[in-house]
Amino acid sequence: MSRKTAVLVVSLSLLFSCVTGAPPTVKLDDATVIGFNAGLNDRFLGIPFAKPPVGALRLQLPQAILHFSGVINATSFGNQCIQQTIITPNVPSNFPPEVEAFIAPAAAPPDAPQSEDCALNINVIVPAGAKPRDNFPVAVVRGYQVGSNAVQPGETIVNRSIELGQPIIFVSMNYSVPPAFGFLGGSDIQQAGLGNLGLQDQREALRWVQKHIAAFGGDPSKVTIFGESAGSQAVLFQMVTNGGDTEGLFRAGWMESGSALPTDDFENLQPTFDFIVSETGCAERKIAISAAMDKTPTFLSFQLLTGIEHTVDAACDGVFLEDGPQKLVLDGSIANIPFVVGTLFSLAPLNITGSTRSILKSNYFPTASDADIQRLLELYPADPAAGSPFGTGDANAFTPEYKRLAAFQGDFIFRAPARFLLNQRASKQVAAPSRDKIPGLGATHSTELGNIFGGGDLADFFVRFVNTLDPKATDTFRREAMAFVTQLGLAHPL
Repeated sequence: MSRKTAVLVVSLSLLFSCVTGAPPTVKLDDATVIGFNAGLNDRFLGIPFAKPPVGALRLQLPQAILHFSGVINATSFGNQCIQQTIITPNVPSNFPPEVEAFIAPAAAPPDAPQSEDCALNINVIVPAGAKPRDNFPVAVVRGYQVGSNAVQPGETIVNRSIELGQPIIFVSMNYSVPPAFGFLGGSDIQQAGLGNLGLQDQREALRWVQKHIAAFGGDPSKVTIFGESAGSQAVLFQMVTNGGDTEGLFRAGWMESGSALPTDDFENLQPTFDFIVSETGCAERKIAISAAMDKTPTFLSFQLLTGIEHTVDAACDGVFLEDGPQKLVLDGSIANIPFVVGTLFSLAPLNITGSTRSILKSNYFPTASDADIQRLLELYPADPAAGSPFGTGDANAFTPEYKRLAAFQGDFIFRAPARFLLNQRASKQVAAPSRDKIPGLGATHSTELGNIFGGGDLADFFVRFVNTLDPKATDTFRREAMAFVTQLGLAHPL
């Protein structure tokens, strides 16, 4: 469809809507889904894709809704799943004011009701007037450690796709978010076969898309899955589960700031499970209380890959992930599909104390040899000019360890896993560029979201990829350091 044709279709649909005054509707089985028009797009919000995870279904595998009937009011966001309370760190006074302004929104909960009865719901945003057999490509978006499908609903991307003459449908889901509801770990959970519930929820949402998206005008054979941060890692997990068999659920992946971290066995997460149980005062496996979850580290904590935060990255539960993600990639257990992977730097901890040697040893590689730690220190020297943000000389050395650890953490958590994945699947990838630097931080975690959801050049790139699957070449930035941290991660998984 050309740009002129796409705009004509939208204009006619808007004219029809104005004349009839009728809201857009879609038939799902025997149900009528009522949405609303918002200019260039029609929106259908909060549609349940699985039964509510409450009562007997609490902390259980998602149960599909087999048949829809009646009327579904899809004019407002559905409940978001229970969120972890985020406490922002104190930003030292010598940091640029933009740093605190950047961090503060992370602690603000999305503007939608929270409930355990989050209904595992889904939003569908389509070009206005879309109808069955339009066969538009589909982008299915998953969220983060916190947040919901109310955070980035996607209408800007749909509108931009129409302007480019490459219309797409934007789908975003709610699922059981970490840490205590969607990704609780430990041997008890593993033995019950209930690990990585958030990933299981996502898989069920993808099955819903295959069954129903054609009714909204989408092409179920042209689905791209998209995620940022923990959601980005979830895209990789969907690619490596089931022996790499996508079951026809998606044909491409788009990963922003997260991919194949070197996580290991679920039993390593037992201390977090035990803490949650002790805080609730009950030894019953199915009970986890949000108040206990709030006492565990968040994604803004320095313990980014230790303790509860480790569960966000998922681990080998023997069911959804049969091995560590990087090991599955090495074994070829990964979907043979085109993908994009973003490589952004990390927001390093702001108030850390102690030597870099002790932090690397205790928080990341407790079983690594002294020689390996020494090699890390050589690759990540104390010289501020060698640290992150890169290319800024001695500037931004706010604490003695800041730029050094920022370089390591950005490489280990984001860039090195992305490079590892690119190297293993070189013919099926494209590296996404960094965007929108923050003074003192550089192009840090999540800075690209304003570009892609604000209609910037990354939005155009994304729309074209969903339509054409056009991959580009990868990069070779910081090759030696990232090769070594990848080697360490494989030898000493988290």
